Amino acid sequence: METLHVNVKKLHENARLPVYGSPCAAGADLYACAGADIPAGETVFVHTGIAVELPLGTVGLVYARSGLACKQDLAPANKVGVIDCDYRGEVMVALHNHGRSVRRVEAGDRIAQLVIAPYYAAEFSEAETLGETVRGAGGFGSTGKA
Repeated sequence: METLHVNVKKLHENARLPVYGSPCAAGADLYACAGADIPAGETVFVHTGIAVELPLGTVGLVYARSGLACKQDLAPANKVGVIDCDYRGEVMVALHNHGRSVRRVEAGDRIAQLVIAPYYAAEFSEAETLGETVRGAGGFGSTGKA
């Protein structure tokens, strides 16, 4: 497994650097640097108090923590957050409360996980036709698999 160096700047005294929960974890935990109440059915931006310098050609993907999503009904509102490698502002997590009661996030709570991945920049060009495949234009369950 290759290790990638990422500079992290603390913007708040309560900020914590991302931490991997196990040696083979793909996502590093992101922590709240301040408490927040998240009303039922609403979304609140939770501050992490950090900014990151991702290497060129990588993207930071912010995913839900399974325990928080399944046990506390809290998950990123946009499902997967995207941190571009040229972004230098604070990493914030838009947590949505899918439950029926107010949820409280405390400073120091793990609120999401950050996965760093390579990406491709595409050059898009208009085409009159596209290559043929067995699937073709079939979508939304067209393969017959449940």
